[in-house]
Amino acid sequence: MIASCDKIEKPILYIPPAADTIVYTASTADLVNPERGFYRYSATHADNYSPLDVNTLKSWRTAVQADGGNYSVMSSLVFRYFVLDGLNDKPLPDELLQKIKADFAAIREAGLKAIPRFTYTTSPKAGDCPEGFICPPYGDASKEVVLQHITQLKPLLQENADVIACLQLGFIGTWGENYYTDHFGDASSNGQSQLFDADWEVRAEILRAVLDALPADRMVQVRYPQLKQRFVYGVNAPVSSAALAETEAFTGTDKARIGMHNDCFLASADDYGTYSDYGNSSSPRAAATSVLKAYAAADNRYVAVGGETCDDAYSPQNDCENAGLAQTEMRTLHYSYLNCAYNNDVNNDWQDGGCMDAIKRNLGYRFVLKKGYFPKDPVKAGTRYSFTLELENEGYASPFNERPLKLILRSQKSGEEFSFDLSGDVRKWYTGPVAVEEAIVTSSGMTAGTYDLFLYLPDKYASIAARPEYAIRLANENTWEETTGYNKLAATLTIQ
Repeated sequence: MIASCDKIEKPILYIPPAADTIVYTASTADLVNPERGFYRYSATHADNYSPLDVNTLKSWRTAVQADGGNYSVMSSLVFRYFVLDGLNDKPLPDELLQKIKADFAAIREAGLKAIPRFTYTTSPKAGDCPEGFICPPYGDASKEVVLQHITQLKPLLQENADVIACLQLGFIGTWGENYYTDHFGDASSNGQSQLFDADWEVRAEILRAVLDALPADRMVQVRYPQLKQRFVYGVNAPVSSAALAETEAFTGTDKARIGMHNDCFLASADDYGTYSDYGNSSSPRAAATSVLKAYAAADNRYVAVGGETCDDAYSPQNDCENAGLAQTEMRTLHYSYLNCAYNNDVNNDWQDGGCMDAIKRNLGYRFVLKKGYFPKDPVKAGTRYSFTLELENEGYASPFNERPLKLILRSQKSGEEFSFDLSGDVRKWYTGPVAVEEAIVTSSGMTAGTYDLFLYLPDKYASIAARPEYAIRLANENTWEETTGYNKLAATLTIQ
């Protein structure tokens, strides 16, 4: 038997609502944006304090010649060395704490953010020792003194976290670089040439204290990736230990809050020991460049990464492509910032080699709007409205600090504004294409009329949230509204 149907129903086809497609024009300009780019270097000493000057800080947001450089930069970041001379055996005086507080206030007034590092000495003493140019005693402080100082600094760091982009671990060793140290295991040829279990444990204790001194939404950078591995997994952790996974990233855990500063970027094959295995009580020091670089490339995607160049001898590797691999290394290792004051024997080569403009644009994040899709039909007040944006992050990294993502609707008639929180997390707008699909429920209090649309990425801290200097600017022509920090989407919404 053959069954037959008298009538075949036609399927119902989904027809999406009509939408306006807006194509945006990319900008090639160098932009000053929060928490990325070339930083300005500054240092002050407890025994001869030189306070930051607000007008100088403000000038750094404009194109100013780099110190010792053949190029100019616009900076939203200031590195601040706090050198605690003569305080390696006594508490920090209240007068010093007040001066540090004033520095943070100046940074806030100027619209910048700080990368602070505390250390006890930046002056190597030459002598008759294996290293020659630097000999012990180095002059850093004991564990007990360091922990006391961190406790004293904690209220200051918490209070000023709004203008701290990230904090470098510091405290241990000359320059706060955790290498030449009197108290935490001297891994140089002046000392034991490796680190033992007790050295890793006491370093982890300092790192834990520094993490605790900051709010959970701020990161701490370590000088060597192996310190993070052995902090997270213990003193026997191999250099093949797992990097941070995306599911763990941006969760506020200690593992998610430890980034890296490399103060000898592209200075040698292992960046002067940055990628060494420093051993422990049961294993000797060993080379581990390829393994630790792979670890860093994976881990760095989700944390704050920066540093400085330090030696021009590693050439052509530290030059522009195609002879060198400077930009490739920055992109692979997700660099958000570099020093514009050191070492300009290297940085000047980037200007001469023709890649400096690209590096200035791409350090950290660079968000370029490509297209926007906006429904044409009017919407009733109090009902749902959805839209889609296509962007490209052309930078080497994504933002490492949390910030809101908002849609602003402004009435063309009255100028009244309505702000809507969006669900996207800009920290996950990684290098490459970014798709933003968002929906809001319009306010029932919106009057009928036409509204202009803006994308707004302000700082999360209420103290500076309304400051346009702290909002992210998209890399497009004719989108930035300087007085508000909004990005114009060139789209409108009609409320019925």
